[in-house]
Order: sequence, then C-alpha cells, then structure tokens
Amino acid sequence: MSFFSGMFSTKKAASPSFEAALAAGEYKVPKHLAIIMDGNGRWAKKRHLPRVAGHKEGMETVKRVTRLASKAGVQVLTVYAFSTENWSRPTDEVKFLMKLPVTFFDTFVPELIEQNVKVETIGDIDRLPEATKQAVIKAKADTAANTGLILNFALNYGGQQEIADAAAALAERVAAGELQPEDINKDMLASELTTGFLGDLANPDLIVRTSGEERLSNFLPYQAAYSEFYFTDVFWPDFDDVDFEAALAAYTKRDRRFGKVKA
Repeated sequence: MSFFSGMFSTKKAASPSFEAALAAGEYKVPKHLAIIMDGNGRWAKKRHLPRVAGHKEGMETVKRVTRLASKAGVQVLTVYAFSTENWSRPTDEVKFLMKLPVTFFDTFVPELIEQNVKVETIGDIDRLPEATKQAVIKAKADTAANTGLILNFALNYGGQQEIADAAAALAERVAAGELQPEDINKDMLASELTTGFLGDLANPDLIVRTSGEERLSNFLPYQAAYSEFYFTDVFWPDFDDVDFEAALAAYTKRDRRFGKVKA
C-alpha cells in the first residue's frame, strides 16, 4: 500500500462468494480484458493532492487488478498506460509518468514471475526515455518464460497510427511484389497490428473505462469492433475488488451475437 492509499484508502474486498462463484462458473470471464485507466488526476484533485499522486496510486491499482484478473482466469489484460496524445500534457507530469514504469517493474516483476504473469507491450516504446525503455525491455525479458496471464501495456500507443502503420507495411509488401492488393483481407491487416502476436486473443472481449467518460480515446479501435463495454464513474485509483466483480457481473449478462441472430 502506498503512502497516499494509506491516507485515503476506501478499497473494498470482493464478496466472500465471489471466488466460489468463479469456481462454479457463474461468471463469464473475458479471455481478453482491456482497461482505459481514467481519472487519476481527478482522484488527486478531489483530495487536494498533485496530479502525480493520482498516477502513483493508479499504479497500485494496476497491481491489484492484475492479481484479480489472473485469479479470475483472464488470459490477456491490456491496460492503456500512455497514449500518443499524452505527450502534450505538462512536461513535469510526462516526466513523472515516464519514471513510473521503472519503479513499477522494479517492485512488481518478482511477484509477476512468482504468479507466472508475462509482460508484453503494444505501441512504439522506442520513443520512450532510455531508462523507461530499458525497464520495459527487462521486464519483458524477465517474464518471457511465463505461461499465465499476459499483462499487456499500451505504451506510447495510438490506435489510428497503428492502423496507418499496418496499412503502410502491407503497401510495402505490395510494392515489393510479395502480394497483390486483392490478397489483402481483414485477417492480414490484423496480423500487422501491434496486437498481432496475441493471435486469436487480440480482440478484447470486454473494455472497461473508469471515471465516467464513455469513449475509446484512440484505444484499440480496430480490435474493439465487437468488444463489450463497461463504464463506471469510479476513478481508476479507487477501482477495487468490488468494482472488478461488478464489471464481470455486467459482462456475464451480455449476449454476444457478433452480428448474428440469437438461436
């Protein structure tokens, strides 16, 4: 628990029956859960704290939700950590955000290894400051052999740029004579996206956004074509076991038809 959570802790444990319900198969568990972690700054402002305090506490929530997702049987957890648009934030805030992964991985990777969690990333990490980039690369290398939950960080990620880059890669292959334009299909484009390494798990089953906002904000626009959405007013630093359970309960009630008529 961080200093700030100690001062303002409102975290709630899930109901005693939650694990039993999971074990009994009463919840549908998304294979790929994606989260837009929103509301860190507003969480801090509400408590008369600097915005960076919200980002610090938000990292503690990432740890908590990773444990919950792994326990629930989620196979991929993708978290929107830093977008291509976030570079336009105040310089001091961006510098703090770039330092967070270093601290986060330094303290959390041993537990991730113990829990068989594998770290992956999507987005252009080459633009990250060198210390941040190396911390990310090391975390991926240290957990590469793990076979459990994939904790996938969207870092310096922008969905529209991702699609443009994939289209450019396919255009280069056409120009080189490797394929014809008519050969290009949605599966080929999907394989060129940064989520291509996830294969059949590339598209989120459920996308959660915290803090009351209801938009994708350039997050996985291609992959989210048939994702279910769950919006909550809870700020990300306050997202706890009960909120995670509520998201799963809402997802369980969804009827996913993918454009088909229900039998």
